[in-house]
Amino acid sequence: MLSNYLPVLIFLVVSAGLAALLLVLGTGIGRLLAKSPGGKEKVSPYECGFEAYEDSRMKFDVRYYLVAILFIVFDLEIAFLFPWAVALKQIGAFGLIAMGIFLLILVVGFIYEWKKGALEWD
Repeated sequence: MLSNYLPVLIFLVVSAGLAALLLVLGTGIGRLLAKSPGGKEKVSPYECGFEAYEDSRMKFDVRYYLVAILFIVFDLEIAFLFPWAVALKQIGAFGLIAMGIFLLILVVGFIYEWKKGALEWD
C-alpha cells in the first residue's frame, strides 16, 4: 500500500531539492552580477520623486473604504449582468427573478453608500 505513494514522495523530494538549489544558485549569482547601490539618493525612500512628508502608517479616511465598497458593488453588477443578459432566453423567468433579487441587494448597497456620503466629492 505504501509503495503506491513512493512516486509522490520522490516527486516531492526532487521538487523541494530543485527549488532549494535554484534559490541558492539564483541568490549567489544575483549577488555576484548585481551592481552596487548608487548611493544615498538611490536607496532613500521616495514618493512620486520627492521625500515622504507623512508617516506611512497613517489612518485612511473612511471614505476610501466606502469608495472601495462602491467599486465592488458596481463591478459585481456589471460582471454578472453581461452573462445573465446573454443567457436570458435559456434561464427564463427563474433567471429574471434571481437577477431581480441580486439587483435589489446591490441597490441596497448603493443606498448605503449614498447615505454615508461616499458619492459626495469634497
